[in-house]
Amino acid sequence: MLSWEALYAACQSCQRCPLAQTRTNVVFGEGPRDAEVMFVGEGPGEQEDLTGRPFVGRGGQFLDQMLEMIDLDRSRIFIGNMVKCRPPGNRDPLNTEQEACIGYLRNQVALIRPKIIVCLGRIAAMRLIRPDYKITKEHGQWVEKAGVRMTAIYHPAALLRDPAKRPDTFADLRAIRQMIRQICTRTYPQP
Repeated sequence: MLSWEALYAACQSCQRCPLAQTRTNVVFGEGPRDAEVMFVGEGPGEQEDLTGRPFVGRGGQFLDQMLEMIDLDRSRIFIGNMVKCRPPGNRDPLNTEQEACIGYLRNQVALIRPKIIVCLGRIAAMRLIRPDYKITKEHGQWVEKAGVRMTAIYHPAALLRDPAKRPDTFADLRAIRQMIRQICTRTYPQP
């Protein structure tokens, strides 16, 4: 396992897959190195590629609103992606690209040691929870893997495209808040 600094340097210089040839910036992820909660999406979009920061485009702005609904903000969670470089045209990351990058995410999880991982969308859920994960049927359900509670919700970009999914997601967010309050000690401000 690499140290945080060595992992960051390895990501910045990565040439493991063709995405390295088309990226503007590597999107390493951001948040506290000891975050109790991690949100993991599939891959950076255009704005993320330009800024090097995760979830800063329209979907990211909607994610911020979603977090605000459950009294969370970015300063208390770690936000990252399955792949660290933008797939062309914001397409889903290919399996070969995910394979090239998954070790970086595993290293981040090992260093951060979160209590909860929230997968943003089906791609992350299929990779982190189970390969046959069905987001339309299983969103909001909890599983435990290696002592980490995991769930998946619709990706913020999907919610922007299909507002009919929002009520389910708001219920999922409330359940996430409840789980955080049950098992995390530092995520919410104490009275």
